[in-house]
Amino acid sequence: MTPKEVMDLIKQKDVKYVDFRFIDLPGIWQHTTSPVKFFDEDVFKDGKGFDGSSIRGFQAINESDMLLIPDPDSAFIDPFFEATTLVLCCNVIDPVTRESYSRDPRYVAQKAEKYLQSTGIADTSFWGPEAEFFIFNDMKFDQTMNSGFYSVDSTEGLWNTGRDEYPNLAYKVRNKEGYFPVPPTDSQYDIRSEMTTIMQEIGVQIETHHHEVATAGQAEIDMVFDKMVVMADKLLKYKYVVKQVARRHNMVATFMPKPLFGDNGSGMHVHQSLWKGNTNVMYDEKGYGGLSQNALYYIGGLLKHAPALCAFICPTVNSYKRLTPGFEAPVNLVYSQRNRSACCRIPLYSKSAKAKRVEFRTPDPSCNPYLAFPAMLLAGLDGIQNKIDPGKPHDMNLYELEPRELKKVKSVPGSLGEALDALEKDHEFLLKGGVFTEDLIDEWITYKRTKEVDALRLRPHPYEFVLYHDI
Repeated sequence: MTPKEVMDLIKQKDVKYVDFRFIDLPGIWQHTTSPVKFFDEDVFKDGKGFDGSSIRGFQAINESDMLLIPDPDSAFIDPFFEATTLVLCCNVIDPVTRESYSRDPRYVAQKAEKYLQSTGIADTSFWGPEAEFFIFNDMKFDQTMNSGFYSVDSTEGLWNTGRDEYPNLAYKVRNKEGYFPVPPTDSQYDIRSEMTTIMQEIGVQIETHHHEVATAGQAEIDMVFDKMVVMADKLLKYKYVVKQVARRHNMVATFMPKPLFGDNGSGMHVHQSLWKGNTNVMYDEKGYGGLSQNALYYIGGLLKHAPALCAFICPTVNSYKRLTPGFEAPVNLVYSQRNRSACCRIPLYSKSAKAKRVEFRTPDPSCNPYLAFPAMLLAGLDGIQNKIDPGKPHDMNLYELEPRELKKVKSVPGSLGEALDALEKDHEFLLKGGVFTEDLIDEWITYKRTKEVDALRLRPHPYEFVLYHDI
């Protein structure tokens, strides 16, 4: 879509407001809105100003002025606002130099796509994230100097089998038994269908939706794969729709990786493939799982750099409460066909060359996709460029290995702090093509350590009182 076509759409839909959206460094969509009378084609060139010092991970207060440059191809009508509002995804630029901002995550993804083309390995990468989430009926939390608690609740929750609900209609989801039962056990079919319908109306194509494994309203809605930047845009739309529809039903949706103790957390398995023209670079009919040698090298890069990657693909303290054995968590740094206990899986649903891809199962939906997707791509490309051998596949159930054998299998970091340490030591592969910068990586590490790792490390945990109050 061109700027002129956007203006035509504004007239056609009788748009009242234009909403400029961009993403902060940690990964939350931000927005500012203008009445349509203050919007014209010049904005696509001149931009719209905002205070960069008030955005997490962006500018210092003495360098706060920044500009948003809308991407006309991203235009869509917001499905929730009462006044007809056109949404435009934006890039961030410096108003003095007119250069793209190095800490703008969307710009990082755009650079990654250009870098891929420059390598000659492929010209396009396709991405298919499977973001899981919970839909709760109630969520409460607080943290003060002398207290701290959280509480989530769901009419589906197994803990509510004995609650007075006047009447209690049973059909609670047992732990680890939420995958695919029909209603009335699956009580959220209609709400997921509503989410799916709205997503498709704003350009996010959906393949399927279903209840996920955990109790208490765990869900998954699967998008049709797309190119990197477009898919990152779509994932932000996806999360926005999920949260808005849940709120419309007086419920709350969360993409927090591990909101429940004792049942599965929410992951975001990411399917990825490389294409050169009409050829899938990852396909070889005679290769293991139908993979080409370059695809195996790509996996080698993912496995080698996985500890550092975790700082971007599992970027919260809570992420590592999900990454524990026994809850379908992909903690083992190995690859396999069909095997879901390996962090790299080769799906075998189809023998078609077009369907051949690598599924990296470690990421979770708390990540910023404009940073996570490029980081994974650069790790995979580094594997191809340096012919990194991923080793032999592991087709056995890794969770049932004897402890002596399991020790031989490398695993992901055990905490965000460990992942940040790994990123500090291993990030040269991210700097290729200028995709990531030292400045962005340094800011990411500093922000995560001070605002998250240290913030939680310094606070007592409620369970510590169970363990230690009587010492």
